[in-house]
Amino acid sequence: MKWLALIVLLLGALACAPRAQATTTCSITSVTALALGPVDPTGSFVDASATLNYQCTYSGLLGSLYGTFVTACASVSADDQGSFAPRTVVNASNDRMAYQVYQDAGRTTIWGTLGNASYPPRVWNTSIGILSNGAQVTGSLNVYGRVPAGQSTLSPGSYAGSLSTSLTYSYNEALLSIGTPPAACNGGGTGGPLTAAGPTMNVTASVAARCTFGTATDLLFGNVPGLLTVATDQTSLLRVTCTNRAPFQLGLDNGANASGAQRRMGSAGQYVNYELYRDSARTQRWGNTLNSDTYAGTGSGSEQTVTVYGRVPPQAAAMAGTYSDLITVTVTY
Repeated sequence: MKWLALIVLLLGALACAPRAQATTTCSITSVTALALGPVDPTGSFVDASATLNYQCTYSGLLGSLYGTFVTACASVSADDQGSFAPRTVVNASNDRMAYQVYQDAGRTTIWGTLGNASYPPRVWNTSIGILSNGAQVTGSLNVYGRVPAGQSTLSPGSYAGSLSTSLTYSYNEALLSIGTPPAACNGGGTGGPLTAAGPTMNVTASVAARCTFGTATDLLFGNVPGLLTVATDQTSLLRVTCTNRAPFQLGLDNGANASGAQRRMGSAGQYVNYELYRDSARTQRWGNTLNSDTYAGTGSGSEQTVTVYGRVPPQAAAMAGTYSDLITVTVTY
């Protein structure tokens, strides 16, 4: 009974003693890059993720009898323009690509900063138990990124930006680890709040030049009565969509019935000569040699319409019939 009384008195003395001189320190140790990867401006959204790593250390004279409970908030800053929604990365042409950083895999809660009512920080709890003097606890948080769709005016190139991070935390030291975390990271504990600057999170993305050919309307010269003694002119339309600011060229081959470089429409072994041009005056023949006789344009991110100018020149009379040809269109970008 004497030993039992002594132990009870000893524990009572500890319980009445002042709080142990101990230290809880937490920090963000590293943040991986958020690589948003290749983005198609006319495609769907693009998702990516990064990892934020943290650690907490507890030490003190009575660390073997005390434990610590931590409430922490990790903040991710606005972009270089001070914007949270959207955040943006920029390329060498000063074009900006919108993206966002979220706390959850469902990408519904934007990751912001402490004190921001609209875009709060990521909050979590951790603890270190007794018999852990000098011990560290480590962990990681997923950072969920997304580039939204509908950015058709993005131009080719590499996009980059960076976001700063910081960690704010409060903690409760508890005898025999019988305790709870503070209600908030910025107060309410036996220690803190403390704030530690974290590393920078780099954000990257890229856009490649791309073209999609849409449609080509038929070039119909119509019914030509009598002899082919005068020129007959008509037009056709080509539709193409190319990445904004991306140069492209449209080439036309000589068709299925050509004789050398002479385009011809055929009917039962008979032919009618015709030609295709890039200009309404019909002086610039449209061919298939890059940087020479092709049509050169620059993408806008939206569908563009290009006119093909056709002409049946005066020539020897041809037999009555329906004449046709097939032209292949090539898009180079």
